[in-house]
Amino acid sequence: MARRGLDCEVLDQAAALAAEERAAQMRADDLRAQVNALSKEVGHLRRAAAKGAAGVSGAANDAASEAAAATASEAAAAAVARSRGLGDEERSASTTAAAAAEGLRSLLLTIPNPPADDCPDGAGEADNVVIRTEGYDPRSYGDHQRRPHWEVGAELGLLDLERGSKLSGSMFPLFRGDGARLVRALCQLALDRNRDAFEEVRPPTLVRTETMVSTGHLPKFEEEAYAVERDGLWAIPTAEVPLTSLARGEILDEAALPQRLMAHTTCYRREAGAAGRDTRGLLRVHEFDKVEILAYTTPEQAAEVHADLLARAEGSLAVLGLAYRVVDLCAGDISPSAARTFDLEVYAPGCDRWLEASSVSWFGDYQARRGDIRYRPAARAGGSGAATSVVHTLNGSALAVLRVWAALVETYRQPDGRIAVPEALGPYFGDVKFMGKAGGAMNSTEAS
Repeated sequence: MARRGLDCEVLDQAAALAAEERAAQMRADDLRAQVNALSKEVGHLRRAAAKGAAGVSGAANDAASEAAAATASEAAAAAVARSRGLGDEERSASTTAAAAAEGLRSLLLTIPNPPADDCPDGAGEADNVVIRTEGYDPRSYGDHQRRPHWEVGAELGLLDLERGSKLSGSMFPLFRGDGARLVRALCQLALDRNRDAFEEVRPPTLVRTETMVSTGHLPKFEEEAYAVERDGLWAIPTAEVPLTSLARGEILDEAALPQRLMAHTTCYRREAGAAGRDTRGLLRVHEFDKVEILAYTTPEQAAEVHADLLARAEGSLAVLGLAYRVVDLCAGDISPSAARTFDLEVYAPGCDRWLEASSVSWFGDYQARRGDIRYRPAARAGGSGAATSVVHTLNGSALAVLRVWAALVETYRQPDGRIAVPEALGPYFGDVKFMGKAGGAMNSTEAS
């Protein structure tokens, strides 16, 4: 917690709630045992009273039997009263234990994952470590590439932010013509590049609360998520959410690990904290497409898979001919669920900005514990399989479309204003070598 720059007081609160739950539960268990003992005693006393009463009926002058029956009956009544009192105390203690347990669970759901030992220390974004930069030479960009994508997209009829806002409100982009085709091509490129090792999944984009809790998006990011309250569903902020929960509550075989999945979905984020900040064009939007790659692994497999996910995400940027850099996020900047994260940032010359295009994260067993995702280790030589263990989860954006779209439109803009189609996207554009044409935007007369 301290490495993340967070107040550790919450851990003391959790410890206090855990102690309260244990004490209350022990008290409830003790009281329940006393009630059970009294129940046996009451049964014994009632049988004694009945036996004494039978003796009295058979010998009217037997005063001793009559007194014994009365004493046993009185003792039974007292024991019953005592049992009822203890029962009330036991229910009260159980209620206290349950309340403490629920408070503890709610608190634990807000406590982030410990950063990995090799995660750099730092308080925030300024302390992140740029590992290397690929393909970037600021002198190589011409004036024609220094126009922002929102101007270029509008000019060529690729991007219509005004009508997107008319339909859904600000920060909901609308793509047209070759601009829409570029979105689809980027997604297909990412899927095709990872088809060799990843199973494609098309999950629902509306999920239950427990699905969002499993990845750590709830309760932490409740204000950032879109809720369908009538149905108790949430619009996913990333395909990481449904993919992580595919095996929720299940036990996998170790032989099936690592298990690799990928999904192309639309994603939704409120960007509630972004008002007035970086909201031009496609820098921050509420709805976007993304291809996610994810893996379940054993702890021993995690490092190798993490490196593979990063290499795959990096390869997509490289094959598109875009400048990018690899950033090692510090402990104060990684997401609450992550233990280690590498960001890939693509350079957009028109914005003159490095834009986050992918976050590739290792979560350890943090998400899998929340989702109860386990695996059964294979039997070792000379022994049997061990008890179940918790899997590790990892994921990353194979390609986050919109910021790549922005960087590509700015980078591939030609002196005549058109956008050249990168060679890697040629198969998805057919005979089209350039996107858009001057005057391509629908004017107000056409709109009316």
